[in-house]
Amino acid sequence: MGGGEEAYRDALRYFAAVVSGAVGGDGHASSAMKRVGLASGKHALALLWKAALAAYGVEAEVREVRGAFLVTALGGGAVKLARLYFLFGPPLLEGDDRFKSRKLAEAVGLGAGGALGVGWEGLRRTEKGRVAADLTISEGGIAVKYNVYLRRDDILLQFVSTDRSRTELVARLLRLAGVGAEVRKESGRDQWYVYAATNMPAAGRKELRNALAKIVEAAVEKGWVDADKAKRWLEKLEKSRVLREGCPKYNVRLTSDGALEVKLGSTNPDSTEHQAQRLREIGLEEGKHFTVKMPEEGRDGYVSMLMEGLKHAAWLSVYGSGRQRELAAEFVEYILQRAKEKGEKVYEKVLKVVEEGRARGSLKLEGLEGVVEVDGREHVVRVLGGGAEFDEGRCSKPHLRIRITAEVNGVRSEYMITFGRFGKLNVAMGRAYARSDAPGGKEADAERLVALIKALTGREPKVYRMKDGTIMIKCYEGHLEGFMRYAELADDIMKWLEETGHQPH
Repeated sequence: MGGGEEAYRDALRYFAAVVSGAVGGDGHASSAMKRVGLASGKHALALLWKAALAAYGVEAEVREVRGAFLVTALGGGAVKLARLYFLFGPPLLEGDDRFKSRKLAEAVGLGAGGALGVGWEGLRRTEKGRVAADLTISEGGIAVKYNVYLRRDDILLQFVSTDRSRTELVARLLRLAGVGAEVRKESGRDQWYVYAATNMPAAGRKELRNALAKIVEAAVEKGWVDADKAKRWLEKLEKSRVLREGCPKYNVRLTSDGALEVKLGSTNPDSTEHQAQRLREIGLEEGKHFTVKMPEEGRDGYVSMLMEGLKHAAWLSVYGSGRQRELAAEFVEYILQRAKEKGEKVYEKVLKVVEEGRARGSLKLEGLEGVVEVDGREHVVRVLGGGAEFDEGRCSKPHLRIRITAEVNGVRSEYMITFGRFGKLNVAMGRAYARSDAPGGKEADAERLVALIKALTGREPKVYRMKDGTIMIKCYEGHLEGFMRYAELADDIMKWLEETGHQPH
């Protein structure tokens, strides 16, 4: 490696660390709005940030909002910054919601994508006689080398270091490769480690599976690994491809009205029941997540995936446990592949549904901060807390009340949005009303509420001004999907949707 390249990487690491500190401090990140911003109290420093980001290839704009200067990157520039924050931001601290970085969670959704490089070298025998190799995973100019061991019963991918932050970066790159790795501390020692055995990489991205397969094949050629043992390992690494090739093909398409259909038709009752059983094994429920019609008298039967089922499968692929998570990840990957074969529009529709499912319950309301634009004006939003509750509605169907405590432009208020079911189509609709006793009056209160809803859901609600002076803000099912990203709301929203008898499309 040349000195120039190493110097560039050192400079990149330093720049990324500074960016991470700025975003984690007074900055903000929004995956829904594809936006990352930094803040400064001085105009000169904001302009300096803009110049530094431009040198890195990120276009940003500087605006003054109530005495603060915001440096904001959108679209592709935001993705670049989010990747830096994803790779070099504060620890994920999984398992303890009190200390998770909400900004980092947003950056993960925005920046954990793009091209991934996986290579290997250095096939060797260790002093203990095990076969080992070096595996390198790289993304965005950042590369990490892992040790791969071909053990008696499995393949182990491992990284050990006394540097906690470096080990955290290692785990994040593995997540990019589709492996749900976590950082753990060696008992009684000042060492941190990350490891993944055969089953975990098998559910990862094909770049990783292919590299591990080549290591195994090279070891077999040298006679260092038993051929039967290698065959078992390769079968595990190939199981995602085998799943796709061996699974009857679901028809993934857009109907004439633009709705997404994921359906498997069959004239064979055994095949239809087998596919239904596979969905049950993933953790999906018939009637709630998918429907089944058995073939009768020569007529085709089918297994049809409801959109709620695809979203729940996507959620299980991230938050499920053990084998359930693997099965869900394989199924979602298969459906995405089928969608890609049908064209860009179908793929984008399926990807949107999958991303909504993965995001459910992934964030916390408390501590969420951001800047959002409404009618050309920027609003600073800081959420203090919130929750949801049921209330008696008409026609025996309960209402869902979402309560949010937040500061918008420094004004603290309690906001409530009440959702109910309306019309013959049983459409979910939420209503909120601006308060005349709020600071600045009804118009100011309505503007702050619109900003809050847009910041939380990524969607701007409708505003209606009545003849009697009432200002009503309306939300729809798309806003409910946005609210379901938050742990304080997700379970109650899902329960309300189930009890009122209609799932979101």
